[in-house]
Amino acid sequence: MNIAVTGLNATDNPGPGIPVIRSLREADGCAGRIIGLAYDTLDPGLFMNDIVDHGYLVPYPSSGLDPVFDRIKAIHEREHLDVIVPTLDTEMYLYYKLADRLREMGIHTFLPSTEMLNLRGKDTLAAFCTENDILAPKTMIIRSMQDLHAIPQRLGYPVFIKGIFYGATKASTFEEALTSFDKCRQQWGLPIIAQEALQGPEFNVAALGDGKGETVGAVAMRKTYITDKGKGWAGVSIYDEALLELTRTVIRKLQWAGGLELEFVKDKRNGEYYLLEINPRFPAWIYLATAAGQNLPAACVDLALGKPVAVQREYEVGKLFVRCSWDLISDMKYFEQLTTEGDA
Repeated sequence: MNIAVTGLNATDNPGPGIPVIRSLREADGCAGRIIGLAYDTLDPGLFMNDIVDHGYLVPYPSSGLDPVFDRIKAIHEREHLDVIVPTLDTEMYLYYKLADRLREMGIHTFLPSTEMLNLRGKDTLAAFCTENDILAPKTMIIRSMQDLHAIPQRLGYPVFIKGIFYGATKASTFEEALTSFDKCRQQWGLPIIAQEALQGPEFNVAALGDGKGETVGAVAMRKTYITDKGKGWAGVSIYDEALLELTRTVIRKLQWAGGLELEFVKDKRNGEYYLLEINPRFPAWIYLATAAGQNLPAACVDLALGKPVAVQREYEVGKLFVRCSWDLISDMKYFEQLTTEGDA
């Protein structure tokens, strides 16, 4: 079985591709090739030859459906792909729209629908939470600079200014909010989200939904080291039934299909969990879930192939992950081939 995985960037804001591949490598019966799909010739995953059997450059999702499909078709003619596992937020709409065309070629996916993606969007999450009695920080949708003036009355400072796909910057003044607004608008477009900055420890849950309301598996993690970009650089698996039940509720309400990550903050004022975001893919720390006993990427591949999967409830508490920086040594000839041929 040959599986293609995206998201091979592994910088200070790493993609989930490499930990997804590590998980697939450890799955029982994984005897095929792992194909890496990357957007940049310097994506580190392209240079991890012990992890990725062969890497290919593909067009960015913003290039449209047909250029991406044509590239995947050309790769499929060489690699005979069975499954593609997209791992980046910006890819989900595109690959869902391509799912039928890919299936006709024999390539399977297991992805959330457009409706599911829209319901958990950063600009719609607050409404989803209200409708389903889930606590969430107060949120404003910012469509112009003038909207920023309403933040003190509606949210108060500090707030987090978030792009529609990625990025979150804490702002304590109007000037800081304006700077973050301009940065997010240029990078991701409008709208921008302003979210109340609650104080308290952060918790994440990696999970997999079967598309029928069932949670196939879920592992909770507490961040123990957070970078200046707000990314967890270390964390430990924990068990908290309240967190896991919230996760099961979200998956049931959305009828979610595929991997996802839920981000929570435990408000120090009342000890309640508030849902910050729902990311529509596995997180970059998904290998911690695998190490703790739930191989959710492998289960996702089984679902893509139409195989039955068992619900996983147990996992090991106290498993710790710590990220590191590691120099990969390669050769300019390899880099030149990637640049000129688009694969290596």
